[in-house]
Amino acid sequence: MKATAVHADQKSVVSNAFTIDVEDYYHVSALASAIPRDTWGDRDSRVSASTERILAMLEERRIKGTFFVLGWVANHVPQLVKRIASLGHEIACHGYSHELVYRQTPSVFAEETLRSKSLLEDLSGQSVTGYRAASFSITPRSRWALDTLIELGFEYDSSIFPVRHDRYGMPDAAREPGYVLAPSGSRIVEFPMSTASFGPVRVPVSGGGYFRLLPYWFTRHGLRQINREGQPFTFYLHPWEIDADQPRVDAGLVSRFRHYTNLSKCEGRLRRLLDEFQFTTMRNVLRAQGLLSI
Repeated sequence: MKATAVHADQKSVVSNAFTIDVEDYYHVSALASAIPRDTWGDRDSRVSASTERILAMLEERRIKGTFFVLGWVANHVPQLVKRIASLGHEIACHGYSHELVYRQTPSVFAEETLRSKSLLEDLSGQSVTGYRAASFSITPRSRWALDTLIELGFEYDSSIFPVRHDRYGMPDAAREPGYVLAPSGSRIVEFPMSTASFGPVRVPVSGGGYFRLLPYWFTRHGLRQINREGQPFTFYLHPWEIDADQPRVDAGLVSRFRHYTNLSKCEGRLRRLLDEFQFTTMRNVLRAQGLLSI
């Protein structure tokens, strides 16, 4: 597709992937030191209410998106998966326990991923063919996970972030959707998290904490740059990021800053983004790119 410039009063002419990582505030890796996994079941679940607000925004604009659902959420709130699927959105897999892939053994990763995939397929009535790792934790040291995804029948992955970060990142990875090689030599479609160039610096503009922490214009500028290049981007958010009333957890200064900053502003920014850019499911974007079959 030829790149076309857009103005403030125009909507993006490139279809982009709108994605939600469906997890609750207590699943977040940055808060893991303060919230033991064995206490999750005792906490008040807030994921359904926030997800419903996002679903309502999408319905107002007739947008379909891809929801990467955590298997733990699917097991404990199965009606939420059914609700998302009933509205015509794509269901994809976000693993089961939200453990970082590079902290798991290959056998545990395979077991958990298959468990989550099967559960999501049973609840949604869809074939679940997309995967995104917790905190983008498919990195150079966990690249072996790509072979597992291929063996389990996934057609695409969206876990690679082509940046440097303390928890994740493959800074030399391609910025555009395409095929990546697993260690075995097999290949899988990768829709990397989106980055833009600000001078010589590659910066993340894909959503999440970057969307909350940085000014809205920064994200919009970066995303428009990607579309002007004729490329689609992927935007992601978590339901807890529009939940300003969630409980506060004492998890250290850096983690609190990353997690709680601008929660009250995020929903308004999201509405604006949905009005300014063209969105569909990740699978639809990859089909349009010729990377997935019908």
